[in-house]
Amino acid sequence: MELATVFNERPYKIGIALSGGGIKSLCHAGVLKALEEQGLKPDIISGVSAGSVIGAFYSDGYTPDEIAVLFEDISFRHMTKIHIPDGGFFQTDVFQDFLMRKLRAKTFEELAIPLRVVATDLDKGRSVTFSTGNLVDPIVASCSFPVLFRPKTIDGVNYVDGGVLKNFPVTTIRNECDKIIGINASPLVADEYKISILNVAFRSYHFIFKANILYDKELCDLLIEPVDMGNYETFDVDKGREIFELGYLSTRQLLANKLNEKIV
Repeated sequence: MELATVFNERPYKIGIALSGGGIKSLCHAGVLKALEEQGLKPDIISGVSAGSVIGAFYSDGYTPDEIAVLFEDISFRHMTKIHIPDGGFFQTDVFQDFLMRKLRAKTFEELAIPLRVVATDLDKGRSVTFSTGNLVDPIVASCSFPVLFRPKTIDGVNYVDGGVLKNFPVTTIRNECDKIIGINASPLVADEYKISILNVAFRSYHFIFKANILYDKELCDLLIEPVDMGNYETFDVDKGREIFELGYLSTRQLLANKLNEKIV
């Protein structure tokens, strides 16, 4: 903990926390675009799972629109390789190569905006926040959805998706910021479903990941949960542009309503 925090002099004015949510996290980029139009830019970002990917590119200087274009034509199939299970059905080598090619910064220290990436230590069962050193490995770890992907090993420790224990990393930066804007792409929705092995597994993970966000939602000074995000699935990769626009338009409306409330 920095000395400034001890004396209640928080080092950052505005922090933004980005939830997990697979392709639904592209709404983060749309929200960031709407915030920018109102002069709101973060001094620090925390992200988990797919939220850490969006946070990394934004911290690296990509505009929200450029981020949307980056992921427009990406499919789950092109980003992963299937292999004989020994910890997960898919490898993330292709995804890791993509990050290494597209991210200009190779370390956290090179980013224009400070970034915190949350992953889950599978060996000790704890949430871990990365903020220094190699940038790509922690992002891959944070996105390593259990069973689907092999755990990511960093310095001899096995990590899986940060959303297992903290799918909305507000507490990660709460004490460092005067104000926190939280963007949640994963609302808790109990929709209809059919009984199958995969459906039961994904539904169970859905509830686990979503339930652990409740405390963090209460800590936001401004909570943004784009409407209708519950209508999309984690791997609806062909809906990326639609999800981006939904995040943008719903945030513009929310901010307009907030402004009107103050005027009235």
